[in-house]
Amino acid sequence: MRRLHRLRTAIAGIGLGAVLIAGVVTAPGASAAGTSAGLDREALRQSLDAVRDAGMYGTFSAVRDGGSRWAGASGVADVHTGRPVTADMEHRVGSVTKAFTSTAVLQLVGKRRIALDAPVADYVPDLVPGERGRAITVRMLLNHTSGIGDYVLAAFPSLPHNSPASLDDNRFRRFTPGQLIRFGLDATATGSPGQTPGHYSNTNYVIAGEILRRVTGQDPERWITDHVIRPAGLRHTYFPTTPRIQGPHSKMYESLYGLIDPPRDYSVYDMSWAGTAGALISTMDDLNRFYRALLGGRLVGPAELSEMQRTVNMDGIDYGLGIYTLDIPGCGRFWGHDGSVFGAGTVVLSSADGTRQVAAALNRQKYQEPTDDGTAVEPHAIDYAFNDYLVGALCPAQSPGLAPATLPRAEPTLLP
Repeated sequence: MRRLHRLRTAIAGIGLGAVLIAGVVTAPGASAAGTSAGLDREALRQSLDAVRDAGMYGTFSAVRDGGSRWAGASGVADVHTGRPVTADMEHRVGSVTKAFTSTAVLQLVGKRRIALDAPVADYVPDLVPGERGRAITVRMLLNHTSGIGDYVLAAFPSLPHNSPASLDDNRFRRFTPGQLIRFGLDATATGSPGQTPGHYSNTNYVIAGEILRRVTGQDPERWITDHVIRPAGLRHTYFPTTPRIQGPHSKMYESLYGLIDPPRDYSVYDMSWAGTAGALISTMDDLNRFYRALLGGRLVGPAELSEMQRTVNMDGIDYGLGIYTLDIPGCGRFWGHDGSVFGAGTVVLSSADGTRQVAAALNRQKYQEPTDDGTAVEPHAIDYAFNDYLVGALCPAQSPGLAPATLPRAEPTLLP
């Protein structure tokens, strides 16, 4: 029974990994974001190696400080052959996708083709019918205050029953956005429309994608590609059209908190289950490039960027419209998102001016063990090491060994 409760709790928001980092509240007098003594390449390399040594199969990352850049990798992409990971590998980035989808919506807000505070029923009355569609606004979708439940447990029905069978059953299953939206609308509501704190739901961003489809007359993935990905100058970022990743990539190993032992590779997967909420493939360098373009005002106008950075309490974090903010004591404020699909984890964080950035990938997920009461998981040595790496990349003057605290994660996989 404890194991069943643990899995239900842990999987309730599956899609993002448990990213851990030190310091989620800015200390009084914190310095400006991104202030640093410059990149210490040897320290970054050693810190990334420490993540591998703690038990991660493979990890790779890109770091930027002004005009100075560093890219590194440590560990293996394939545990059987020993093929190494490389810094330029393509990766499934999960809910980092939401920043791209939100950017596309905000571009149309700037063109007055979408209104943030208009009811979703103005755009997709058949998908969110009745009073619910009139009460929920576009803004509520993007900041997760719609109250709509997540579709993931309905799409993967074995998970609440302590079985990973659905992961294999769905490997080549094709979901439609309409199916996912119906699953989410039929799930237990997480609150009333507009109520805070909000609660994370992938359904919100599948609906946002369908609003893009209705307003533009194009597939939302194509629209995001043409109006966000290409203008940002990204060369290795795309929505997959097959279950396979196009470029060089790592295998992606899922442990599911011990239910899959040994961890299984899910790098080949039909990502229609994630869609505009989490299907994107990218590289770490491309993710940093995207955030520089976004925060630098090259993708949306000043008014729209301000709306994106207008945060609400969402599951205890400061969440805007597809991005969240993190304050590190003594270092400053950073914006970004993290993401996870089965076997693949990603985090990207950037100072508000885009001068200090880190994007990092992991090729194993849900490796932690549960607490005795089954309501959370114990931090793993990997979490402490990854925490040190992220803090060191953003704030090299910080001392290592800071205890990790649960940090903004768009889909909480630890607690419902």
